[in-house]
Amino acid sequence: MREDRHNSEGLHGLLVVDKPVGWSSMDVVRRVRRAAGGVKCGHAGTLDPLATGVVVCCLGRATRCVPEVMRLTKVYEAHVDLSAFTATDDLEGQRVEVEVASPPGRETVEAAVQRFVGEVEQTPPAFSAVHVQGRRAYELARKGREVALAPRKVRIDRIELLEYRWPVAVLRVVCGKGTYIRSLARDLGCTLGTGGHLARLRRLAVGEHDLSMAVDAQRLAKPLTQEDLIPLPLEM
Repeated sequence: MREDRHNSEGLHGLLVVDKPVGWSSMDVVRRVRRAAGGVKCGHAGTLDPLATGVVVCCLGRATRCVPEVMRLTKVYEAHVDLSAFTATDDLEGQRVEVEVASPPGRETVEAAVQRFVGEVEQTPPAFSAVHVQGRRAYELARKGREVALAPRKVRIDRIELLEYRWPVAVLRVVCGKGTYIRSLARDLGCTLGTGGHLARLRRLAVGEHDLSMAVDAQRLAKPLTQEDLIPLPLEM
């Protein structure tokens, strides 16, 4: 046991995990840490429990890389339901149906999404981890208190409409740190005069770390070795 513990403490590097639905990003970290024998571990970017896809975990000395990895460009595939709003801007909240006399056509939706490309002002969801007077916004929202969050600038590099069949628009979004895809779904609905909430979200990549490099949840049930990790740069 002492030898195993010593070896696990020597694990250093990155592990890309394909997070399943229902896990929080910290759930991923806890499982990775356990599979690595208790080595220090952190994640480089939160993914909501309802979302799936890439979570980059940094182990051992690689925890120093967390801020650098968090700054990397993200790529998402988002399914936006334009028929309703929700309080959480995703499937967790109660639906508020929006009656749309004439659903927008594909060209209209394509034109609308391009309005969100660039450096844009975005208001985070009320049910988010943003701090409000020392508390998480979702803590206040869950108690029924009104949460007024200030808009902030985010960077969206590209949005592509992959598929559209009313009421669902499937988007590929390339964006920078701090962008809420839930907010994008809500704001798209406001722009179109429809509803708008996130029905499904999958993170495809964080920088060069994509799904082709990811391990699944079952892999984390077994001990990790140094060979499972993406090595650190030589200077680390």
